[in-house]
Amino acid sequence: MNGDRDLDALCDLCGILPRYHDLQGQERITSPETQKALLRANGFDTTSGATIHEALSALRHEIEDRWFPQEIIIESNKTTPLDFGLGASWEIHLDGQDTIVAEGPPADHITLPTLKSGVYVLTASVSGRVETVTVFAAPKRLPQVQALAQADRLWGLNFALYGIRSDRNTGLGDFEDLANMSEIAGTQGAAFVGINPIHNMGYFDKTAISPYSPSHRGFLNTSYIATDRIPGLDGVAETSAFDVLRRAETVQYHDHKHIHNAALETLFGRFQAEADTNAQNAFAHFVANGGSELQTFARFEVLSKKFGTDWRDWLNDPAAPPIEQLEFHMWLQWVADTQLGHAQTRAIAAGMPLGLYLDLAVGPRRDGAESWCERDTIAQGVSVGAPPDHLSPEGQNWDLAAFAPRKLQAQRYAPLRRILSQTMHHAGVIRIDHVLGLNRSFWLPDDGSPGAYIRQPFEALLAVIKIEAERHNCLVIGEDLGLVPDGFRDTMRGHGFYGYSVLQYERDDHGGFRDPHSGAKQVLSCFATHDTPTVDGFATGRDIDWWAKLGWIDAPEAKHAHARRHDEIATIAHDGDFRNHVHTLLARSNAALVAVQLDDVLGSVEAQNLPGTIDEHPNWRRKYATSLEGLAHDDRLTATASIMRDAARHNSLKGVPDED
Repeated sequence: MNGDRDLDALCDLCGILPRYHDLQGQERITSPETQKALLRANGFDTTSGATIHEALSALRHEIEDRWFPQEIIIESNKTTPLDFGLGASWEIHLDGQDTIVAEGPPADHITLPTLKSGVYVLTASVSGRVETVTVFAAPKRLPQVQALAQADRLWGLNFALYGIRSDRNTGLGDFEDLANMSEIAGTQGAAFVGINPIHNMGYFDKTAISPYSPSHRGFLNTSYIATDRIPGLDGVAETSAFDVLRRAETVQYHDHKHIHNAALETLFGRFQAEADTNAQNAFAHFVANGGSELQTFARFEVLSKKFGTDWRDWLNDPAAPPIEQLEFHMWLQWVADTQLGHAQTRAIAAGMPLGLYLDLAVGPRRDGAESWCERDTIAQGVSVGAPPDHLSPEGQNWDLAAFAPRKLQAQRYAPLRRILSQTMHHAGVIRIDHVLGLNRSFWLPDDGSPGAYIRQPFEALLAVIKIEAERHNCLVIGEDLGLVPDGFRDTMRGHGFYGYSVLQYERDDHGGFRDPHSGAKQVLSCFATHDTPTVDGFATGRDIDWWAKLGWIDAPEAKHAHARRHDEIATIAHDGDFRNHVHTLLARSNAALVAVQLDDVLGSVEAQNLPGTIDEHPNWRRKYATSLEGLAHDDRLTATASIMRDAARHNSLKGVPDED
């Protein structure tokens, strides 16, 4: 029995929850097998009762032996008296820097001076003992719409960047298309343009296509590089090799990567030989600023060509390649970053107060660059997922890596800080997918034992996000769908997060969509996500057709579902146009931010992704029927913008066309 008590006690100290309640309210107990698996993921030896007891004793000693807390959170730009000191002399510096920003003589209680937002290290010395405390100096709240945009009712256009057709791209939408789309939407009064995650997918990986399963969230997807807009090179690159890919009805990822990579390698050679001095210097500056993290990432890319894209198959920790072999992959990141920055600049110039709205995925693939580069902080032997809920009654295993809380704390959250900084750097808004994971994360062990929740260092994670968001003047939306703990949304709103409201799920007691004036204000509201039916797909029951086609429901069930959907549409839209009705509801809602899907503007029926499928449905492959050039003059976009404008949703800067 002592062994069981030791196991439970160690789990408690590590934040592994002993139970949770599922969708039906049934209590799920975390089994001993799951407990041990999650402890192993955090770096503990659980092979026997003795090793568990030893780990518990060591952890207790580590906690009890400290004289000062491991980390504290204070409000930035405010003098802060602390409740500890013990006669210690102290000094404080920014994490990663040596310059002392404040210090003090021995005192019973330390008082910190006003500190700008940032992550600091407080070093306290007393009685021959030295301890360090991580100090998060964070603003009270995240940036808000009114402060950044001088307006509180805005709308934007969301689209899948990969699906954009244009006369000049390479068969897959690129950063130049993003800039052009921003200008088109900006002239219609949109305040932002939102796209799928653009995290790095792995240069040599030709099979991974889901933007929510990236290789590394701290670097960019080089497949979105516009080959005819390379900084430092004059003239337009030849793109005839991409003609077949451009004409294809769906994105041909494998062929695109083969041809696109070859073009990039040729362009790199040209850059080395022909680029002007300004571009060469800008690249050198980017490499210097990128430091060891950029070089480590580039090392992974080089090694993945030699040893395979799944680093778990590498027999050893390979020797570092020569620096000249890394330069190409660092150059790719510079080009991608430069082009993305230009897209944001052009979005703002087009009148958008916010510009780019970028998405931060839950985690990286377990075989990819991030889980290799940050393996000292990654939980081993588990995958992130979700228990059964109304979004997925069977539960979900996303096969994504997770940070181990104690390991992340030991590095003062530096890997996460870098990822947040990368995502916010060229954005006015970011959305954090599955923001519930900041509070607790559902881990599924590789050994087949049931999943369970592990608590995250919630307050510290919130502080890190607020610090980075203030630094980049960036709004933050937290995707808070699914099983939400009591009080979670209120807590997040208090910190300045905007919620995520999906109209398909917002129903009244009669099955109709909720009254637009009854919803929350501090949210982004939309009709659909990438995983749910489009407006026209919902109206026609395309999702039901797919369920029947895949055998998830039988013919009678499908017939009944279609009849129920028909009645829903009739109840919601009466005799009117369902699409316009939906957009009018969104426009007139209380929501500070409204996102309209390009799919819905153009009347697309298929969703971007059908969860539970891989090749059965054209997931992440579908292109838009209308080209970028055609969209600039498309009456459907103008009509949608008019609905938003009539509801007093428009950017207040410039570029908004006059009403007829």
